[in-house]
Amino acid sequence: MSLQTNLLALGALSCALLTSTLARAQAEPAPAPPPAAPAAPPAPAAPAPAPAAEEKPSEPFAFGDFTWLNGGTRQHKAVLDTPYFTPEFLVDVNYTASANNPIDNTVVGSTALSRNNEITLAFLGFGGDFHYEHARGRLMTQFGVRSTLVPRNDGSSMRGQFDLQTALRYVSEAYGGYHWDALHGINLDAGIFMSYVGLFSYDNAENWMYLPSFTSDNTPWFFNGLRAQFFPSDKLKIEPWLINGWQTYGKFNELPGFGAQILYRPVEWLELLSNDYVGWDTQDNPGRTRFHSDNSIEARYFNVPNQKGVFTRAAFSITGDIGGENGDGVTPFGGHHDATGTGASCTDGNPCEQHFLSWMAYNRTWWMDGHLAWTFGGGMMNNPGRYLVLPPTGVATPYQALSTDGVVYNAPGQQAFSLNPGTTFNAWDISTGFQWMPDELTTWGIEVNHRQADTNYFAGHGGVTSPDGYITTAVPAGWRPDLVKSDDRVILSMLLRF
Repeated sequence: MSLQTNLLALGALSCALLTSTLARAQAEPAPAPPPAAPAAPPAPAAPAPAPAAEEKPSEPFAFGDFTWLNGGTRQHKAVLDTPYFTPEFLVDVNYTASANNPIDNTVVGSTALSRNNEITLAFLGFGGDFHYEHARGRLMTQFGVRSTLVPRNDGSSMRGQFDLQTALRYVSEAYGGYHWDALHGINLDAGIFMSYVGLFSYDNAENWMYLPSFTSDNTPWFFNGLRAQFFPSDKLKIEPWLINGWQTYGKFNELPGFGAQILYRPVEWLELLSNDYVGWDTQDNPGRTRFHSDNSIEARYFNVPNQKGVFTRAAFSITGDIGGENGDGVTPFGGHHDATGTGASCTDGNPCEQHFLSWMAYNRTWWMDGHLAWTFGGGMMNNPGRYLVLPPTGVATPYQALSTDGVVYNAPGQQAFSLNPGTTFNAWDISTGFQWMPDELTTWGIEVNHRQADTNYFAGHGGVTSPDGYITTAVPAGWRPDLVKSDDRVILSMLLRF
């Protein structure tokens, strides 16, 4: 075989082998590529911005500690608070001894004291505050001697039927209302609420002294009607009133009374307070208008807390009142006085002077980290016309009123004290005392008090009830109560507030 033939055969064989190899490569799948590295997880999406929280207005007067105030609570928080009801329990017990030592044990001229030389349950109250969503209400009962002592000074309850004194004497506060979240709070309440005209509180546990000066003792403790409370800021309260009258369950005449309170606490150590009133509150004299303005300043001028055993705090309060009546035979200033005490010479053409001017001031210091306090102070009162003088009791009362058992307290011709226009009354008082406060709930007190008037007013040794001091003893014709111009006494007290 020739060389050329062999080369051609070898080439054909090579082509056949190449063709077979290519065919198998196309028939077999390609080997899988090596596994790739796992991918990184996706980055989390950025959170959506949270909606801005709605900023709530600050609570009124919550920016500071005001437990030092005269006429305000010493408690930093309620003891028995719940989401819907905050209960409250008050006990007020006193023992007072007068140097006059009246035989009937009767105190004249006060709404805080009633009985001499006896342990007296002056006030016991229980109740509290209701609050659910925007609804609100308060109830505080009134037991003890104050349930008869305070209502007796309201002559409006003698008008008409249904005995307002009996119906309401066991209630010191009772109202319901509604709260709006506008401004720093708006409240509207209806019922009986505290007035605080005269700075001192109706609850003696809140006061620097047990027996207040004439400025507080002769101004109202409660109002009956409507009130609104506006808090434009957490430092200011504006509180208008529409009420039946000046501490009255009912109305003496046809028009209601109007008033307002403005309370401003710009800083923790200062309070400014004004109470103002206008009304028509003289029985059978619808043309006689009464106005009254009561203004106080309280300042804490020293404060070093948590200094046990040493002087820790000091504050003072000053209150000034101006008021008067005009019309139907009286005028606030410039009129004359009726020396007869009958008011017969008080006419529209020749009116009698009828106004109220008074002031009181107190200074208080705290010791032993606030557990012991010493207070001294006093005041003066000028009230020609006597329209705000607390009337004496018993046979000395100017009221022709009956007791609940039908006993006549004064007979014609035996009245010893006049409240007629034209009569004058000037008085002053001074007092000092200590309070021991082992905790925020309890107060034990002792104080010494002197009161002086320019006319016979306070109970003397003979008392104001009868010759032997009992209401069951017949009062002989011509017997007159023993009224004197001064009263000196020591007061012991125990006050508890939950």
